[in-house]
Amino acid sequence: MEQLTERKFYPLRPIQRWLVDTHFNKAKSTMMNIGALFKLSAPIDIQRLVDAFNEILNAHDIFRCRFVFHPETSDLCQTFDNEIFPVIIEEWTDEEFLLIKKYLAEPYDLIGKPLYRVYIFKTPSANYLYIDFYHATMDGVSSAILFFSEVDKIYRGRKVKRPALSYAEYVDEESKISPEELSAAHDYWKKMLAPFDEKKHLPPVDVEGVAAWTQGNVEYEIQNFTEKFFRNDGCNENTFFLGASMLTLAKVTGSNESIMSWIHNGRTTMRERRIMGLMLEQFPCAWKFAEDISVRDFLDKLEGQIRTGIEYRKGLDMVYNDGLEDDCVSFIFQKNIREGIILGDTTMQPVYLPPNDISAVENALDIEVNAREDGTYDLFLDYDASRYSEASMKNFAKTMNKILIAMTDETKMTSDILS
Repeated sequence: MEQLTERKFYPLRPIQRWLVDTHFNKAKSTMMNIGALFKLSAPIDIQRLVDAFNEILNAHDIFRCRFVFHPETSDLCQTFDNEIFPVIIEEWTDEEFLLIKKYLAEPYDLIGKPLYRVYIFKTPSANYLYIDFYHATMDGVSSAILFFSEVDKIYRGRKVKRPALSYAEYVDEESKISPEELSAAHDYWKKMLAPFDEKKHLPPVDVEGVAAWTQGNVEYEIQNFTEKFFRNDGCNENTFFLGASMLTLAKVTGSNESIMSWIHNGRTTMRERRIMGLMLEQFPCAWKFAEDISVRDFLDKLEGQIRTGIEYRKGLDMVYNDGLEDDCVSFIFQKNIREGIILGDTTMQPVYLPPNDISAVENALDIEVNAREDGTYDLFLDYDASRYSEASMKNFAKTMNKILIAMTDETKMTSDILS
């Protein structure tokens, strides 16, 4: 016990604790896994790739992170001084690998265990990479951009500029903000979310008899709307798609207001942009469409709300701790996040892994818009299939597509779109 108490224990950041608490409801599921399987191109030197991965794992303290119970208070906390489990090359027959693929996505054992998995598989026909992070330690920017950017640089023999601030230092710094400093932000978020009502601000339930947290997915290619609109108009893509999501939610609920949330990468300074770890924040947003205004005015005012929210982001601890947006619809805008990743002048092609019987959904409805390299957009809806049917979600996607097209006329009134 004396040796344990000499270690430094860090609190979980509010967003980390919120994700872990959400996962505890379905602890044996993979709902918090951020994983992907890639087929490596033949020219890739897999030993050099292994060396690059191991250098990165040893360079960032987030990979030494473990969730533990404090020996004195029993509070769930985290440590950053643990062992790194190195990446090795595993050799399998093609037949064995077909079987292994089915079991790559496994639930994380949350207490005292590593919270990442990096596997390289060598088979007679091809080589593969499987990489998986626990979401309460890594976000999409860290896993899909920062991590693979370092992999590529190290693999090519280039110098990597590492962040001046480690994740442990960031957690420690943030934990010293006093509640008094955050009181105005707490009041702002509490007022915004006070009217939230599941029956009013979520799509109407149209399913019964399905187990809670059952995962449903709808993929939809947005039609007759491309990136060319933003090149000509200059409107912010994130704000435009968030506004379309809010209008769609109001349309399908038959309400004159939307209360939902949107996800920001949480990096607002150059120092924060290079930190490997969970930095994202989920911001509440609300709009009353009873005040009829043009699309242009709506987007301008929504952009103002976004800027105010970012100023108050450190006060989101109250939102997470009190569960004020546990059931809110959430929105995220991403670029090329689902396409192949460049490594050593070749592309790692993603290999589809279907949901399995331990998959589960995190929220009632997650709306993701992904911008593709060719200027088109895909819409992904991850939804609670115990509440919503696939047909209703496809209708949501089609409705949002129509609203996006209607919004290109920025003189159009919101009432005309919702009528």
